[in-house]
Amino acid sequence: YVFLVGCNAGFWEKKKKPGGGYKLPDTMFSSGPASNDEEELRRLFYVAITRAEQHLYISYSRFRNDGKEMEPSMFIVEILDKHRLPLEKIVLDPEVLTAFTALGFGNAEAPEIEKMEEEYISRALDKFVMNVTALNNYLKCPLEFYFRNLIRIPSPKNENTEFGSAVHYALEKLFRKMQDGGANRFPAKEEFINDFNWYMERHRESFTKEQYARRLEYGHTILADYYDQRLAEFNTIVSIELNIRNVLIDGVPLKGKLDKLEFDGKSVTVVDYKTGDPDKAKTKLSAPSEKNPLGGDYWRQAVFYKLLVDHYPQKDWKVVSTEFDFIEPDKKKQYKKEKLVISPADITTVTQQIKSTWQKIQDREFYIGCGDKDCHWCSFVKTNQLAITLHETGGDEEE
Repeated sequence: YVFLVGCNAGFWEKKKKPGGGYKLPDTMFSSGPASNDEEELRRLFYVAITRAEQHLYISYSRFRNDGKEMEPSMFIVEILDKHRLPLEKIVLDPEVLTAFTALGFGNAEAPEIEKMEEEYISRALDKFVMNVTALNNYLKCPLEFYFRNLIRIPSPKNENTEFGSAVHYALEKLFRKMQDGGANRFPAKEEFINDFNWYMERHRESFTKEQYARRLEYGHTILADYYDQRLAEFNTIVSIELNIRNVLIDGVPLKGKLDKLEFDGKSVTVVDYKTGDPDKAKTKLSAPSEKNPLGGDYWRQAVFYKLLVDHYPQKDWKVVSTEFDFIEPDKKKQYKKEKLVISPADITTVTQQIKSTWQKIQDREFYIGCGDKDCHWCSFVKTNQLAITLHETGGDEEE
């Protein structure tokens, strides 16, 4: 069975694309390179419908929520022009719609869960120390913090996280071997990639057979190119995978594990490795604005790390900047580094976020979610009927 939904012109050929849309390899088709975006979309549509082995359902909406008629995709028109296919008008039972709405879909409602036994929560909070992941999780959704950082429910390992961990492991070994060698010489590129291979093989159970083969090949390509482009500029006076604890900021205990610190005397550049598309990181790197008053997660991480290092009681270090080193190339096959210089205003803002979030956590304000329609944890609570009540959040309905 294949279900191809939302086949309206506004979602396909007339959709405004922020980043160029999907591209399929030219080698998949004998006709050569696509001449335009429309042909690329036609190929994508073709690939989707030909995945069906027995049953194919193609659906589109006739009307918007406001009653305005919607146009089907031109690809549906092209298919119907050549093939006599049955058309079925779907009318949903009002009771089904009511039950679906009760789960919270389409509504800006924040779910509230039942409070955990106070004795258990008190023990968990007694041991809790703020790190940047917990801070970011709480600011996204208190329920995400509750499940992931407080009661710490286990989450399954997946392809993306394990691939990222393999890349981080290879980079850590690259610098440790340089330090252990005593001559500030980095190991050969083959040894660098072999460390990546070792981690991938050790965690092979996190991948399907196809995922493993694809990620292994991709990792070899990007790490070899990264090594060639970056080796000559690497700082050899570094600290790798440093755990910092026992830091207090206005009474709030902080901790963190930093990928790499580069030194120029006591001046420090914090380096954090990132896998993923660097072109999609702009929002995460941005400081607070009217559109995003809390600022991006990477921006907050950079400020948090400066607070950690500058207040580290065992050293007299000062952070001059934080660099996010993207290990996957952009569309031009270039490896990006994004440098953030932290201002006093940034320090003030994140310090206030830390203090405010810490106080809310101590006040047990983590039983009500954010209500965002795309929030995984709010949806998890609603779908599994864990909510004891729903709170209106004032969100707008989406057409």
